[in-house]
Amino acid sequence: MRDRINLKGIECFAYHGVYEEERINGQNFFVDATLFLDTREAGRSDNLSLSVDYAALAVFIKEYVEEHEFKLLEALAEGLARAILIKYHKAEKLVLTIHKPEAGIPVPFNDVSVTIERRWHEAYVAFGSSLGDKEGQINKALEELAGKADIYVHTVSDLMTSSPYGGVAKEEFVNGVVKIKTLLTPEELLSVLHDIEDSLGRTREIRWGDRTLDLDIIFYDKLVTEDEYLTIPHPDMKNRDFVLKPMAEIAPGLVHPVYLKTMRDMLTELTGRTK
Repeated sequence: MRDRINLKGIECFAYHGVYEEERINGQNFFVDATLFLDTREAGRSDNLSLSVDYAALAVFIKEYVEEHEFKLLEALAEGLARAILIKYHKAEKLVLTIHKPEAGIPVPFNDVSVTIERRWHEAYVAFGSSLGDKEGQINKALEELAGKADIYVHTVSDLMTSSPYGGVAKEEFVNGVVKIKTLLTPEELLSVLHDIEDSLGRTREIRWGDRTLDLDIIFYDKLVTEDEYLTIPHPDMKNRDFVLKPMAEIAPGLVHPVYLKTMRDMLTELTGRTK
């Protein structure tokens, strides 16, 4: 995204700091913010509602800095960046710098600052249920996802039924995929998904067993990663029609970052192998 809106030197007086005198006396802070977004439609129509009102953004930044208190610049930057991206959702990415030129540093200096870059990420989460009110539990899970400030539910596939997978479960599954935008890291997103599973009665006693709810991260941007807790893309999705069918429905042209094949092509290949 090449288009951007830049705000520099927003002056704030606040009480952030590790030292007690900083939190009592306060000092000046200056904020620079660069928002990355597509401004073409706003530019062609001359319509402010299609862009970001930078005057309102400047007021929002000043109020946030002055109404909150943090010990660390890093914490202030993290909280402010999250608040900006949630409120100004047209922005896909944000680069934020917070300057603290009056910091309690015992040597001569001009400035100290923290710069962070945060953005909305695109993720696909597969869902499934084989016990109880299957569709009701899936709908409740989607509602819980949509209720998280750091998550925006973009597209939900049609529901489908599938036979048990893995040789352990006995009941028929209801499955689908949801596309989301999120400010969370993959690990943070996984933790949220596990919390939702737990809230709907998920137990993990038998691998591949029947379950009230299963939520799996299939893709997270174009990330390829593997550790003992999380593998992205999902390592077995190529063999699962209950993942590839809904993926081909809502993102047929999405390219797998490892196999370099579209969801449509991967589904076609799987269908050919299983005929």
